[in-house]
Amino acid sequence: MSITETFQNGTIFVTGCTGFLGKILIEKLLRTCDVKNIAILVRDKNSLTASQRVENMFKQSIFDGLRIEKPDFVTKIKIIDGHLEENLLGISTENRDWLIKNVNFVFHCAATVKFNEALQVATKINIQGTENTLALATDMNNLKGFVYVSTAYSHCPRNEIKEEFYPVPITVKKLKQLIILDENIDNVLEDWPNTYTFTKALTENMILTNENQLPISIFRPSIVVCTQSEPEPGWFDSMQGIAALITSVIVGFVRALPISTNKKADFVPVDYSANALISVMWDTVIRYKNSDEKNNEPKIYNYVSSFDSPLLLGTFLNYVYETYYEVPPLQSIWYICCVYSANRWIISIMRFLLHRVPSALVDLSLFICGKNPNMLKMYAKTEKLTDTLSVFTTNEWKFDNSNTRKLWTLLSQEDRKKFHFNFEGFDWRLYTRNIVFGVRKHILHEDLNNITKALSKHRKLFWLHQLCICFFIYIVLQVCWMFVVLLPL
Repeated sequence: MSITETFQNGTIFVTGCTGFLGKILIEKLLRTCDVKNIAILVRDKNSLTASQRVENMFKQSIFDGLRIEKPDFVTKIKIIDGHLEENLLGISTENRDWLIKNVNFVFHCAATVKFNEALQVATKINIQGTENTLALATDMNNLKGFVYVSTAYSHCPRNEIKEEFYPVPITVKKLKQLIILDENIDNVLEDWPNTYTFTKALTENMILTNENQLPISIFRPSIVVCTQSEPEPGWFDSMQGIAALITSVIVGFVRALPISTNKKADFVPVDYSANALISVMWDTVIRYKNSDEKNNEPKIYNYVSSFDSPLLLGTFLNYVYETYYEVPPLQSIWYICCVYSANRWIISIMRFLLHRVPSALVDLSLFICGKNPNMLKMYAKTEKLTDTLSVFTTNEWKFDNSNTRKLWTLLSQEDRKKFHFNFEGFDWRLYTRNIVFGVRKHILHEDLNNITKALSKHRKLFWLHQLCICFFIYIVLQVCWMFVVLLPL
């Protein structure tokens, strides 16, 4: 049975549909599979109702092609107003009954991805939210498959991460008890660098000990970046993670980053990730349908690129610079110039010289002009973000992706073409080009009509940059000369 046949006339429940991966997943399912309904869990946010948020979501450019191919696609969407961390997902009795009666497939993508999220909040959303979703799925009358989206870095304290479960320092039950008792939980994370990866690891083990009554699998993607080709190349939905780093570098704002250029990057395009996720659901359904899998451990799929198509961070940055020189952003505030190092002392010194000194001078000029000085605050915020990402930009992991590679071999030629996710022969130079163009279009909101003007500004910034270097060298030489003259005295 093909992937499209598996989903034909089926009802799908998706959490995290307003997230980066969730949007691409829904678009792909609607465009390629003849599904009956897609129920999406959405909460009200920022004074917008769930319906208003969904309406705004479907206005985004990634749904343009779908609107042309299937103009009535919205009729297949059922909005479920609810909150992940609330009891019974905060869903009305009517909607809950409908889900229990109709849903065949569950994609649980929702999570808080903030690395510096408070552990109490991350526990509520990432752990309790999954418990609530599992409880709902257990009651579903016609459930064929459940896929939980984790992360390849859930057990990042390990150097090698295989497609298996690992022990965790505390159980979900014990952690929740500590939070209820308001006890000190500062040391609970142990070697985990952030609450995101930690709660993902705990959630995986919670699924393992959930009596394995559901046809369930765990999908672990690495660093999810913009689309490679579908529904359009280079699509981003927000300035987060790698998008934030690349944007800040090519506009000349950030000039020192904690990055090990000799380490492997592990990026996966979001459209490839959605294809792999859909394929994992297909494999889950087939496995539980054709064999007695209920007593076995849930299967884990590490979705990574470093095994089949390794890419060094230094090579990636070179590709970024190549494209930058061709199409620099018009919004650049300085010529591209960034120091990359894993040495925290080098980064600290460079941040002082290249971030704080210039921003202090700018703030001083703003203060004199009677304007609000905020440059130092902006750099402090940006440096905090890059520090939270540094664990992934200065370290390297060895991943095993045997289950994912085997899954690829099980797909028919038609499914491989329609749901492509394999990295053999992947063109990283072209993909990096898509990233930079995507940043210009979707983050900076610039089009290609401004390239002539942008190149002209780029040349001016280049010579200004060279002038500053000469001035800095002159100052250093003057200081050195003063020491030479004064030393004999």
